[in-house]
Amino acid sequence: METIKDTTIKQIIKDSLVNSMSYQAYRDLVSTLVEKESNTGHEVTLALANYTMLNDRRMKRWDKTIKIDEALKASIKNKSINQTWLVITESWCGDAAHVMPVINKIAELNEGIEYRVVLRDENEALMDQFLTNGSRSIAKLIIIDNKTQNVVATYGPRPSTATTLVNNYKAKHGRLTPEFKEDLQKWYNQDKGQTTIADLVNLIN
Repeated sequence: METIKDTTIKQIIKDSLVNSMSYQAYRDLVSTLVEKESNTGHEVTLALANYTMLNDRRMKRWDKTIKIDEALKASIKNKSINQTWLVITESWCGDAAHVMPVINKIAELNEGIEYRVVLRDENEALMDQFLTNGSRSIAKLIIIDNKTQNVVATYGPRPSTATTLVNNYKAKHGRLTPEFKEDLQKWYNQDKGQTTIADLVNLIN
């Protein structure tokens, strides 16, 4: 039996999807913001605009270079899927810039996956239904069954290995330092999206 909470979440997701955009539209938005030296979100600052510029470069690189194993490609293509993959993000989010292009590569392989994007600060009601340890952490992927409108899985804000690295560092040092954040970016560059690919494949198996 569906609860009032389930009904509320479905309605919030439905409302958010009305204002969602495609991945390509999001990429175009970020590129436009770079030209304007700006960023998405309620707070517009030089620092966030600079992060947006960095993320635009990262996404351009990953859009071109992410590789998926041929056997895995065939497996993804042959899966029977009827889902919407809705990502909550902002242009300045470093983790999102590494994860979102990977999601796109997988979504492109199966016509049963519709990939949509919404901005966190414009969809607070949605974000508050999918917190990570009480925090509005992004990027957050919500996987929705198109027949039932039920949420069948969530993912993010980081790949599994990166999450472990972050949690371990926080447990030891109490907070993430600039040095750690730089090391995390190095990890993303070395991983080349492979952990995210494996994580997402597990979600659709």
